[in-house]
Amino acid sequence: GMGVAVSDWRLARAVASTGQLGVVSGTALDVLLTRRLQAGDPGGDVRRALAAFPRPEVAAWILDAYFVEGGIAAEQRFAQVPRHTLSSSVRLQELTVAAGFVEVFLAKAGHSGTVGINFLRKIELPLPATLYGAMLAGVDAVLVGAGSPADIPQMVRTLARHDPVVVAVKVLGARSDDAVGDLRFAPQVVLPQPPAPLGHPMVIAIVASTDLA
Repeated sequence: GMGVAVSDWRLARAVASTGQLGVVSGTALDVLLTRRLQAGDPGGDVRRALAAFPRPEVAAWILDAYFVEGGIAAEQRFAQVPRHTLSSSVRLQELTVAAGFVEVFLAKAGHSGTVGINFLRKIELPLPATLYGAMLAGVDAVLVGAGSPADIPQMVRTLARHDPVVVAVKVLGARSDDAVGDLRFAPQVVLPQPPAPLGHPMVIAIVASTDLA
């Protein structure tokens, strides 16, 4: 099962350490990151990963906004993360890139095995930012199911150059040519001075039809 946080970085790291492909779930990592910080980040893992994020001021505001020493009280509610839209705020984009980075960074720590990230193609608004964060952390494979992953290899190549990607967003029940609008994600919004071009992770499509394959 690739449910939210079921396949987290600990499980992925354990699997990768045995020489197999360890896979983290790419779903709702922004929410997961903020909850781990509000829970006090036991062991300091999230803070260790954020300290390695290529833009320190992004890591700093995320800690300021969400980290609670010792964790919030049992009766307290977690602070909510805004929902993604076609034009998510810069802060939400930064949080989402950082979340993809943190999960893969922690999964890759302490071994030389391979780590992948799994996306549901139909949850598309956070996908480019999460994928970019995962690539910044050196993710080795991108697994994509639940929808046609045909545009993902090009997205990987574009993000590796730190160039903007445009995703034509669909709505459930719409015909395939009924684009609702374009989601544009520009890596330089999050990393104004991008590093050298990134490596290209392998794209593994999970499809139910020979045509798609």
